[in-house]
Amino acid sequence: MTQTTPSRELMLGNKAVARGLFEAGVCFISSYPGTPSTEITEEAAKFDDIYCEWAPNEKVAMEAAFGACLAGKRSFCAQKHVGLNVSADPLYTMSYTGVNAGMVIAVADDAGMHSSQNEQDSRHHAIAAKVPMLEPSDSAEALAFTKLAYELSEQFDTPVLLKMCTRVAHSQSVVETGERVVPVKPYEKNIAKYVMMPGNAKRRHPLVEQRTKDLIAYAEESPLNRVEMGGTELGIITASTSYQYVKEVFGDSVSVLKLGMTNPLPEKLIRDFAAKVDRLVVVEELDPIIENHVKTLGIPVSGKDVLPMIDEFSQNLIAKALGKETASGRSFSEPIPGRPPVMCAGCPHRGLFFTLKKNKCTVLGDIGCYTLGAVQPLGAMEMTLCMGASIGAVHGFNKAMGQEAEKHTVAVLGDSTFMHSGMTGLANVAYNQSNSTVIILDNSITGMTGHQQNPTTGYNIKGDPAGKIDLEALCRAMGFERVRVVDPYDLAQCDAVIKEELAAECPSVIISRRPCALLKYVKHNPPLAVDQDKCIGCKSCMRIGCPAISIKNGKAVIDNTLCVGCNVCSQLCRFGALGAGKEA
Repeated sequence: MTQTTPSRELMLGNKAVARGLFEAGVCFISSYPGTPSTEITEEAAKFDDIYCEWAPNEKVAMEAAFGACLAGKRSFCAQKHVGLNVSADPLYTMSYTGVNAGMVIAVADDAGMHSSQNEQDSRHHAIAAKVPMLEPSDSAEALAFTKLAYELSEQFDTPVLLKMCTRVAHSQSVVETGERVVPVKPYEKNIAKYVMMPGNAKRRHPLVEQRTKDLIAYAEESPLNRVEMGGTELGIITASTSYQYVKEVFGDSVSVLKLGMTNPLPEKLIRDFAAKVDRLVVVEELDPIIENHVKTLGIPVSGKDVLPMIDEFSQNLIAKALGKETASGRSFSEPIPGRPPVMCAGCPHRGLFFTLKKNKCTVLGDIGCYTLGAVQPLGAMEMTLCMGASIGAVHGFNKAMGQEAEKHTVAVLGDSTFMHSGMTGLANVAYNQSNSTVIILDNSITGMTGHQQNPTTGYNIKGDPAGKIDLEALCRAMGFERVRVVDPYDLAQCDAVIKEELAAECPSVIISRRPCALLKYVKHNPPLAVDQDKCIGCKSCMRIGCPAISIKNGKAVIDNTLCVGCNVCSQLCRFGALGAGKEA
C-alpha cells in the first residue's frame, strides 16, 4: 500500500494528485484511463481507504462520482482532455445542481499531442460550464491544489476542474505530504436542487451566475494567484507549466503574475499588475484564454502575436519570442533516422490488419494502439476520429455508398473502446440495418494507456475478479445473427472469415481474439529463426512490419529478444525459411 504517513519525497505530478485525494478524505473515485491522466487513479487505487474503479467511459465515471458526492462522500473522476468531451453532458448540468460533498474532476490536456488526436484547450469547458478551474504548475501544487479544490467545491457549491497537462502530470518535484482527514456530509432530499427539470433549472441558473461573481471576488485575493515582482520593464501573466519555463528563462529579471485559478479570472489583480509594468505579455499554451480576458479589460497586451497557438512551449521558444538570447545548440554530424511508432512484436492486431490490406478493404478505425494499423507497411486504416466513431462511421459510409462499399468496408475497434462508446453505434447498425461488418479487436485489456482492466476482462482495477461481459452474447442480444470469432495469428482463418462476412447480406460482427503480447501472464512460444539456406531475401516477411524482423546482407534476420514466436511471419514465407530453432 502507498505510504500514508506524512513525508517529504520526490513525486510524479499525477501521483501528487492521488496523494492530495487521499489527504482530502476522498472516498470514491471513478475514472476512464487516458494519457496523461491515467496514473492518478492507478496511484489512488493503492490507498485502501479509497474505493477506486475503472468505468466504461468518462460520462459514466463522472455520473458515478456525482452520485457519491450526492451521498455525502467526497468524490473524484479523471480523464484526458478528449474524455471531458464525453463527460461534458453531466458536467454542464452539475454546474446547476451543485454538489453535496465536494467533487473534483481532473482533466489532463496534451499540448503537443504526444498521445492524442487533437490539442483542444480544456479551459473552454470550464468557461462554458461556468465552473472553477485550478491549474497546478508542479507536483507540490498538484497536491495542494487538489486539497484546496475540495474546500472550494463545498464552499461555493460547485464541481471543480483540476487541469493537468502532460509536463506537469509526468514530471517530478518535491512534495510534503500530510494527514488524511475525512469530512462527511449527510444526504438530504432536495428536489428543487437536484432534479433539473426546466422549472427547477430556471431557478438554479441565477445561482450559477452569482457564484461566478463570488468566485471572481475570491480570485482577486486567493493564494492560488500570486504576484512575483522583479524587473518592471516586462510583466508576464502565465500559468501551469508555462510558469516554469518563464522562471527558467527570466528568473527575477521580470515581474510575473502566476495564475493558479484560470477560471474565473480576476480583474482588479490583473489591472493592478499591468499598471506596475512597462510591457505586458501573456504566456499560455494553446488558446489565448487569459490574453482575451486581459484585452476585454481594455489593457494593452501581447501574447499570440509573438507566441504560437499550437504545440508545447519550451524555454528556448519563449526566450526567442520575447527577445532574449538563447545558447546555440549542437547538431549531430549525421542525420538521425526516424523512428515511427510501430505495433509491438507479436501484437495480435498485426495479422488482422495484414489480412484486411490483402483483401483491399476500406478500414474505418478507432482510438487505441491498433490505430497504428494506419502506419506503413500495413497502411490499412483510413479514418480515426474519436472513441467508438468507427461503427457509426461505417454505417453512414455504407448507407451513403451502398453495395459498392458494403462488400469491402469494415469498422475496427478494441474491446475497451467498444465498451466505452461502441455499443450505441452497433445498436444503430442493428436497428437501421446497414450491411456493415464490425471487427472487435479483443486483446483482453485496455492496451494503449498501459494495461488497465475493462468490463470484458473479468477483473477490476485492483486485479480482483469482477463482472465480465460476454462480447458474443452481447452482440447477439443486440440483434446480430452473424457473430464470428477468429484468432488473428491464423492468417488463413482471418482471410476466410473476413471474405465470408463481407459477402453476407446482413450486419455482422467479427471478434478477433488474442491477448496483448505484453501482458505478463501471456505465455509465448520460443523465438523463431531463419534458415539462411532457404531464405532468398524476397522480403515477404517484412510486409507485416514486425520490429523483430530485419534484413541484413540480403537475408531476413530475427531478433531473439523481441520475437514471441507468433508464427505470423512464417505464414508469409513460401520457402519455409522461418521456423523454430537456432539461427542457421
